[in-house]
This record gives sequence, structure tokens and C-alpha cells, in this order.
Amino acid sequence: MWLADSSAESAQPCIVHTSTASAAEAERIAASLVEERLAACCTVIPGIQSLYRWKGALQRETEHMLLIKSDLRLFPALERRIRELHSYDVPEILAVRVAAATEDYIAWMRDSLRETGSQDNPT
Repeated sequence: MWLADSSAESAQPCIVHTSTASAAEAERIAASLVEERLAACCTVIPGIQSLYRWKGALQRETEHMLLIKSDLRLFPALERRIRELHSYDVPEILAVRVAAATEDYIAWMRDSLRETGSQDNPT
């Protein structure tokens, strides 16, 4: 089992959340992030229901959530790219640290992200 530590040189896996207005937008963002190696994997969850306040009014929307598996060291570039591709004025871009994971998954992520080699998804 891999456990997080504070070393700047060790992996700092995270899951970044963002939601989109359409399935096509979610697919386009996910494909770009994986192709550009800012994400090892993007999981698209279609048809989520979001309730939020926007410009003083309560909004209810069907959205599509992306769970973006990446590394916190890539977050500045990842955030920039999501903002470039996203249709929302204020997109949700939230990074959550991974506290523990399997060692083989962390190794695959490391190989799949920028500045590393590549291999196919182990699943």
C-alpha cells in the first residue's frame, strides 16, 4: 500500500473535480487532459443533479462530473487548461489529496502523467 508523505519529490496523487454542462464538453475536457498528460485518467459521471446559487438565484441543473486523477504538482497547469476548455465563468476546480492507494496504481499514474513514460491502464 502506498501512503502519502510530505516529500516534494514523491508522488502527490489527487482527484480533481469539475462539472460540465454537457456530456460532449466533459468528453472534450477529459480527452484533452489525458492526451496532454495532465491527467492519468478521467472518469465521467453523467447526469448528476447540482443545486447552487448563481447571481442571487437558486439554480438546479443536470451536469456531468469529471473525476480527474492527477498529481498536485501538476495542479497549476491542470487548472489553467480546464479554464481554457470550460464553458462556465466560474468552473468548479477542486483538488482532493489521496491519503492512500495501491502501489501499482500510483506507479501507473506516475507513468501516465507528464515527464514520465506511458503504459496502458492496468484495469
